[in-house]
Amino acid sequence: MDFNNNYQEIDLNYCRASSGKRFANYIIDLIVFYIILFGIYICVGILLPGVLDGINDLLDRLIAMVCYGFIMCLIEAVSHGKSIGKLITGTKAVNLDGSEIDFQKAFTRNMIRVIPFNAISALSNPCDPWHDRWSDTIVIDEKKQGLQSQRIDLFDSVKNQTL
Repeated sequence: MDFNNNYQEIDLNYCRASSGKRFANYIIDLIVFYIILFGIYICVGILLPGVLDGINDLLDRLIAMVCYGFIMCLIEAVSHGKSIGKLITGTKAVNLDGSEIDFQKAFTRNMIRVIPFNAISALSNPCDPWHDRWSDTIVIDEKKQGLQSQRIDLFDSVKNQTL
């Protein structure tokens, strides 16, 4: 009996997280970021009074953008591709081959997020924003990935029984 060997690889396009989950990730992560940034500003205000007084709106926005990239990078690097939003929604950022992202990849994808209009690039269906495209990553739904793995195990067991 001739079996098609295509079933042995996980189809990451099938496992791709939905646009709704990606949007939920973004909102949750943005809330977490602003809580962290507020805490940082309070600490700076207490330890270095007067430093924040000289910051204008443009500089404040630039600092916030860079902080967003660094904070999200650290969170994703430490948690192997999961931000707080991804942890809650059951999604994960991985390389295009399905392997876990490393610190360099987390840094790249999160610094790309700082680029203006990156959020608009996520409006496509399926959701494929610049920070995924340019860093060769994809955000997957872990439940769908689990189903793909079960499918592979099932076909492997059937193949072994017929041989």
